[in-house]
Amino acid sequence: MGAGYHLRPITAADADLDYPAVMGSQARLWSIFGPAWEWPAASMTYEHDAEDLARHEAEIAAHQSFNYALFDDAETALLGCVYIDPPEKRGADAEISWWVVDGQAGTGLERDLDALVPRWIAADWPFTQPRYLGRDLSWADWLTLPDTDA
Repeated sequence: MGAGYHLRPITAADADLDYPAVMGSQARLWSIFGPAWEWPAASMTYEHDAEDLARHEAEIAAHQSFNYALFDDAETALLGCVYIDPPEKRGADAEISWWVVDGQAGTGLERDLDALVPRWIAADWPFTQPRYLGRDLSWADWLTLPDTDA
């Protein structure tokens, strides 16, 4: 990603950095992801987060979905995540979303990530109809779409 930051696939071993990042931004993240994913609950424990990360790691290994963590170059801080998931709703071949921690919301880092993700998806991923949740379609509108299995 440059400028002192990079993305890499998240692993269960990242819980020590992920948990404080998520819970330090819990209220804002819940306002974004809560209605759709019921995440992150205010009661989420470190153990639950570690289990979630282990599930993400297994999904990455199986090429089912992809979760990339945004780190500073020294990997001393997790500053956000990018999710590349199979579609839950009709009309797309991938559903992509991302977030940054509260301290980076509205900063150049968030703007850089906002610009990078669509370019990266277009250049390096095989999708023809990616949907950028919360970007090109609101989460509220996404919730009204028919499910892929409906």
